[in-house]
Amino acid sequence: MCQSHRAGYANFELMKTIYQFNVFFARSFMSVPMLIMCAQNDIPNDIALLQFAIISPKVFIRSLDHINSLAKSTAGINLKRSEESFLKENEVCRVATSHNDVPHVTTVNYCYIDNFIYFATDYDTRKYRNLEQNRNIAIIIDSYSSSVNNQAVIIQGVVEFVERGNEFVKLYQIFESRFDWVRNDPWKEAEAPFVKVIPRSKASWGLN
Repeated sequence: MCQSHRAGYANFELMKTIYQFNVFFARSFMSVPMLIMCAQNDIPNDIALLQFAIISPKVFIRSLDHINSLAKSTAGINLKRSEESFLKENEVCRVATSHNDVPHVTTVNYCYIDNFIYFATDYDTRKYRNLEQNRNIAIIIDSYSSSVNNQAVIIQGVVEFVERGNEFVKLYQIFESRFDWVRNDPWKEAEAPFVKVIPRSKASWGLN
């Protein structure tokens, strides 16, 4: 979707943000970037510019403990009210994963709950296999009306899997209440996981 957005924007700063997002798809998944978010919530066009500081080109996220330590190491990202409302109003996002320098993008239903984004997957999918090996992820939630009327939130972060327990049960109940496909094809704990996205940076446009 990003490519279809580009033609409609002459704003250099937006182009810069989209470029960084695409570079992240192609190259940055193989490392653990320190994603430094500029405090620019007051930018007139509502774009939060990102700067990347790569600590090491070959430092991988290898375990759930590492994911948990990353999640606890910062207070997370601060979303504007308009961004939070946009995430709650929508239910479809595009998910980018990568392994061995091969990016993969797919569309999923998601739920935004308590500052995290969740989606369901199966163990035999490409995105699950990629995330097993490389916990970095990027997602985009967007609304495209015309080349000059677009809204989007991009989030980059790391993931953990929710496969059983109270958190799984609560998530399943929420997804079951929202999506027909869950009610039509139910599953149990340990049969298919939820993916919990822990945001590390964000960018947005078209939102006040």
